[in-house]
Amino acid sequence: MEKNTVIAVALSSLVLVGFMFFQTVFFPSAAPPPETAAASVQSSGLDNIAAEETSLGTELSELIVDEGEAPGESTYIITTGKVRVIFTNRGGDVIHYELLDHREGDAGIEMADGIAPDNRAFALSLGGMRNGVSQYAVLNDLFSVARPDNTTIVFSKQFSVKNSAGTSQSFTLTKRYTFAPDDYMFKLDVGITGNAAFSLGGSAYTLRTSPQIGPRLNPQDKYDRRTFMAYNGQKKKTEVLKAGNTKERIDPYTWTGVGGKYFTLLVAPVPEVATQGVTYSAVTDINGLAGTQLFLPRAATSGGTVTDTYYVYIGPLTESTLKIYNNGPENPWALTGLHLNESLTSSGILSPLEAALKWCMEILNKVIHNWGVSIIILTLLIKALLFPLTQKSSMASLKMQEIQPKVQEIQAKYKSDPNKLQSEQMKFYKEAGVSPMSGCLPLLIQFPIIIAMYNLFNNYFEFRGALFIPGWIPDLSVGDRVFTFGFNIPFLGDTLRLLPIIYVASQLLSGKLTQTGGASNTQMKVMMYGMPLFFFFIFYNAPSGLLIYWTTSNILQLFQQLAINKVMKKKKEELAAKQASQVPVFVPRKKKK
Repeated sequence: MEKNTVIAVALSSLVLVGFMFFQTVFFPSAAPPPETAAASVQSSGLDNIAAEETSLGTELSELIVDEGEAPGESTYIITTGKVRVIFTNRGGDVIHYELLDHREGDAGIEMADGIAPDNRAFALSLGGMRNGVSQYAVLNDLFSVARPDNTTIVFSKQFSVKNSAGTSQSFTLTKRYTFAPDDYMFKLDVGITGNAAFSLGGSAYTLRTSPQIGPRLNPQDKYDRRTFMAYNGQKKKTEVLKAGNTKERIDPYTWTGVGGKYFTLLVAPVPEVATQGVTYSAVTDINGLAGTQLFLPRAATSGGTVTDTYYVYIGPLTESTLKIYNNGPENPWALTGLHLNESLTSSGILSPLEAALKWCMEILNKVIHNWGVSIIILTLLIKALLFPLTQKSSMASLKMQEIQPKVQEIQAKYKSDPNKLQSEQMKFYKEAGVSPMSGCLPLLIQFPIIIAMYNLFNNYFEFRGALFIPGWIPDLSVGDRVFTFGFNIPFLGDTLRLLPIIYVASQLLSGKLTQTGGASNTQMKVMMYGMPLFFFFIFYNAPSGLLIYWTTSNILQLFQQLAINKVMKKKKEELAAKQASQVPVFVPRKKKK
């Protein structure tokens, strides 16, 4: 490599590393303050509420808890074939939600993470939202408990309402959780029985999900993030929030939720529930992590008996487990047309291509029983199919080099007339049987495949926990691990990984073999040698499955290019011999008489 190229690559790498280090050390992301209640509250948080006038009349001024024979605080457990859920009778809320058939260490994945004494999963707070925060604290009162069967639990509490006129009315608030024996979805019924108007700031109550969904995010995994989403029956809308932010959506939805890389929480109110949009919250939880919480306000009621039903899916982001809610006979709730599978991350218009690649890989894995080997074989098949185009592209590049002197001659001749220059060039290319775009054809075909493969390998659920090589790559969904340092290296973490090094080496060799005569200048060499070093930092913590695909692709490209170079060398020798054999014929001039 030339001296200037080495210096340029080294300086580019130093600038990149220096900038990222400077930003991390001197401008760290400030942790947002923990969420605070909108007002100082006691118990249910409704003492001495000032009366407000709404279209429903005078609002509540005081909520009186009917103590009766209130039990002590206790926990209750429901276990099905899919989940283990722990409830508390304080508010009738969820404090633990474990997926039994998806492991994280020695236990199932905890999907109700970040639970705090004043912020539990599926807790209710009366009233609505204000500036992204619940107006009042969650109901912290002890509820009575009933267990009709092994998959149902009912929490209830009687309250008395005193309005500004001094009169009192009573109502009973009920939360009923119903589970199916072998399903990731449960049904939550919120009932209000009584004649009291139920309105605080124009809302009856707000249902909240858990502060955080599991599994807990790894700060080094830049390929996993939490995405809020809502589906209106036709289109999915997504939102990614920075830590400490909230976002309110007032448009109607069929379902709403939040998803990670492999798991999701989705809430679908039945059409009769008068929801008032949804508020997404990334406010920091008790663990100091950006929250992934949903707040669903319910419109005010004017009295009478009201029962609202919410279907809640908490489980894996897979087509097979989500699509069953599109067809009533396939799910225990007889739900149709819910389209929860729209929550899946896809490649957009390339989704059919992604589905085809997934199908091919699943067929291979049924025979091989190793997802890593299946990735390698699939990459080999794709390269074999594209080899004729790659070879044709290389030969076209060689042909373009051959005719380059003539092209330069035409450019010099018609440099003052752009229109004439273009027409003459196209005429010459046609006569020579060369297309300037022929060298780009393989790239144009491979580019959609690369995008689809990237999305597939980065989000494919089956890669989670999939073993490739024992002791080196035990999980294709995360980076490989060779050695763990006792300290953190900026942008690399505390782990030595071998796959990124192999990937960069294969990329450098591939670039060296595929370079053409036009790549001799310093700028092109900086791209050739500098970009792989840049990608080393970007993809250092990428999933192993993704790096196996890219590395295999590079290695196969090396062998393909060696074969192509051999053919091109032979063609060049034939061309040189042909030119050497064409000796110009000397024709003597006639003497003048």
